[in-house]
Order: sequence, then structure tokens, then C-alpha cells
Amino acid sequence: MAQEMDIERDGYVDWKGKKVTAAKQRGVVGATIVCLVEVLENMVFISNASNLVTYFHSFMHYSLVRSANLLTNYMGTSFLLSLFGGFVSDTFFTRFSTVILFGLIELTGLVMLTIQAHYERLRPVQGKGPSSSQATMLYAGLYAMAIGVGGVKASLPAHGADQLDHSNQRLVSTFFNWFFFCLCCGGMLAVTIVVWVQDNVGWKWGFGISAIALSLGLTIFGAGLPLYRHKTPVGSPITRIVKVLVYSVKNRKASPPEVNVNFLGGKSKSRFRFLDKALVRDGISESEVEETRTFLCLLPIFASTIMMNCCLAQLMTFSVQQGLAMDRTLSGGWKIPPASLIAIPLVVMLIAVPLYDRVILVLVRKFLHKEAAVQPLTRVGIGLILASASMAAAAVVEAKRRGAAQESVELSVLWLGWQYLLLGVSDMFTLAGMLEFFYTEAPHSMRSVCTALSWCSTAMGYFLSSLLVTIANAASGRFGKHRWLGEENLNESRLELFYTLLAVLNLLNFFNYMYWVKWYRG
Repeated sequence: MAQEMDIERDGYVDWKGKKVTAAKQRGVVGATIVCLVEVLENMVFISNASNLVTYFHSFMHYSLVRSANLLTNYMGTSFLLSLFGGFVSDTFFTRFSTVILFGLIELTGLVMLTIQAHYERLRPVQGKGPSSSQATMLYAGLYAMAIGVGGVKASLPAHGADQLDHSNQRLVSTFFNWFFFCLCCGGMLAVTIVVWVQDNVGWKWGFGISAIALSLGLTIFGAGLPLYRHKTPVGSPITRIVKVLVYSVKNRKASPPEVNVNFLGGKSKSRFRFLDKALVRDGISESEVEETRTFLCLLPIFASTIMMNCCLAQLMTFSVQQGLAMDRTLSGGWKIPPASLIAIPLVVMLIAVPLYDRVILVLVRKFLHKEAAVQPLTRVGIGLILASASMAAAAVVEAKRRGAAQESVELSVLWLGWQYLLLGVSDMFTLAGMLEFFYTEAPHSMRSVCTALSWCSTAMGYFLSSLLVTIANAASGRFGKHRWLGEENLNESRLELFYTLLAVLNLLNFFNYMYWVKWYRG
């Protein structure tokens, strides 16, 4: 009976609009299609995210710092717009329709960038920055992609999890593990094949491959329409939350009515009890109050993951520039594209995810008789402490690289493998943990929006990175001899000090996260 009530409340229908359960649809097949599409979707996203700073600097002739900030702002906007995509999915359209709509918008942006990369007159001449029309075309294509990415990333994982029986938590957890595995597969294809094409064949071919891959992904996703079950939108969750908050404040002096504290079995029932005062007003239900309470309880966990994603921004910006200043030649004369260094942590993650899901969890269930080995919040905590370690390693390597450069010696680019490895594994624990945590703990009517919090944390991290770069340059320029990050020549900058700052901030943030986890678990 409880399961039937859960499905009824979630409002799932098939493609013809008839009510269904996961058992009546081919849930695992639908979720598998979503994972396959994620390979292509993330290949497109990572191939550009990992290497666009090179395109901005070498082909659009922006300065190094401007190129880094352009990329972090684009990445931040992409992930921040996932909240908008989640809102659209929860309020107006099914998640299937949202993925198709925003996927087409992303494809439009890719086509615009492909055209600009193909025609030289649409790019600036050597030694000059882009004209207003060239910059307009770049920004239009870039932010059309950002809008599309936001909608797809908010809706695709939630749509995949929707296909499964939510009473089987092990199955849902397995889906997010393999969704992350496919995300890594797409990233591997991006940083090995597509990035090599961008650097050695041309950006028009790199953008073109991305456009073809995204088109193929949308086609495969659309072909699965008869197999999916679709979540019916139930109106704006944001409107309901605002309404509860407003009437809680208006009725702050009133005595709250008697409420069923076990409603929905929410872990948050002992938190934010002032929200119960909204029930004084007719028309506000206990479910709306519980929805608001649950969402508010997720926010401290969300905020505690932002600093880790500030570190992640460095892989796409300054770490790439470090690679350009190092010896990238391997035996046989093959030269590694700096952006392809991300393949190091990706290889580890491609091994770790199946090992965790198919070996470690099986052994734990067999010998300890537990259904899960590492809970989502624990995984996130492991990721946060590894982020601090990665920045400490990055600071040591950069100091060594800079010292070698002063003696006219080029350090091997493989030294960057330490920071890529630690931060890549950190991302595996953090992102997979966040996706599962926010989806499973979210109110049923807000699963797209709450899943989007995982990506929104990444957005905030990229924006915070830009802010910290600006503050570090301003402070070091005022109180020191040189700005830490303000020089065109990386050897004249003090990137190792910036990495040290990030290591310290992330360590402090880890303790902050532990406090909020204890509070959440109550």
C-alpha cells in the first residue's frame, strides 16, 4: 500500500499518458539507455570544458587570466542553470521533454561555435582581440551551450532514476554508480580523442565531432520513448516553498496547530519547527510544509560542497596552463595535450566504480550482512578531504616546476598526475555521493531541482574560483612585489601560493561539512 501511495504521489505515466509503475515498464532498460546517452553528453561537455581555455587564449586571443575566467564563468553558468532546468522539469514538462528541448539548445550553440572556428573572418587576426561582432558570436554560442547543458544535466540523471523501483534502494544506488561510470567514459573519450583532434587537426573538427555526438545522443534518447515512465509535473515547487516561508513569517506570533510529526516519515521533522505556523492559514497542507522543511535541510550540505568544486575549476584552467609550460613529450616523440592529463584520474575511476559496485559491496553484504558499504554523505566527506590533499600536492609540484624553470629545465608534465589523480578521485566520491543523496532525500515533487543542487554546487565553485583569483591578485598586488596570478608568463606568477590557499580553505571546509552532517543526521 505504501508503495502504491508513493507512485500515485509521484505521478508516473507512460508515453501515452497512462499511469504506470516501474514494474510495468522496462525500468532497467530505460535506465541503461540514459547511461549510454550520458557517455555522449559528457564527452561533448568535457571535451570543451577541459580545453576551451586554450581556444580562448590561442585562437580568440584573450589574455591568460581573461581566458581562465571566461571558462570558469561559462562552466559556472552551465551548472547554475541546472537549477532553472530542474525547475522547468518539475513544473512544466516531463524530464524526457526537458532533455530533448535543452539538448537542442545546446546543439544550436555547438553549431555556432563550429561555424566560427571554420571561417577565419569570424575570428580575430593574430595579435588582436576579437571585434564586437566576433565576441558576440562567441558568447552567443557559448551561452546557448550553457543553457542546454544546464537543462540536460538537471533532468537526465533524475529521469534515469525515475525508471527504477524506489523501494529497492540498492538498485537506485547502483544506477548512480554506473551513471557516474558512464560520465567518466564520456570524459575519457573527450580528453583522449576529441581534445587530440582539437589540438592537432583543428577546432572546427573538434566542435563538429561534438555536434555529431550530441545529435546521436539525442536520437538514442528519443528512441527509448516507449520504454520510459515519465514523471508528471505537479506545479511549481518553488512557489509552494515561498508560500510556506511567507506564511510562516506572517504567522510567527501564532501557536502552530497540532501536526502529524511522522508525516512522510521525514528525517527533517524535528528541524525548522517554525514552518508549522504556516498551517494556521487554510490552503497550506502538511505535505507542503514537509516539502519545504526537507528542502531547507539539504541546503547546508549543498553549501559545504562548494569549496571542493572551486578546486575542480583549477583542472580546467591553471593546471592546463601548467601543462603547456612543461615537457609534454613521451618516448617515441608523442606529445601529450595538457587537457588530456585528466585521463589519469578517469582511468582510476573507470576501474574503481566497477570494483566498488561489483566486488567491495558484494563482499560487505556477504560478510557483514549490510546492504550498503559507504553511505552518500560519507562518500562526499572522503571527496572533500581528498580535495584538500590534491591542492597541497599541486602547490608542491608547482613550486618544483617553477624552480626548475628558473634553471632553464622543463619538468615532465607527468608530475601533474598527482593533483589530477587526487582531485579526480575526490570528484568521484563527491559527485556520485551528492547525486544519490539529493535524489533520494529530495521531496518527490522536487527531484529534478534537488538533483540540480549537485551541479549547482559545481557552479558556485567555479564562480568562487573566479572571485578568489580576483581577490588573490588584488591582495598580492597591493601587499607584495607581484600579483600571484596576474602575469602572462606562468614562471613569473606564484601559482603555488594560490594552491596552498585552496588547500587550507578546503581543510577548514571539511570540518564545517562534518558539523552539518552531524546536524542533518540529528
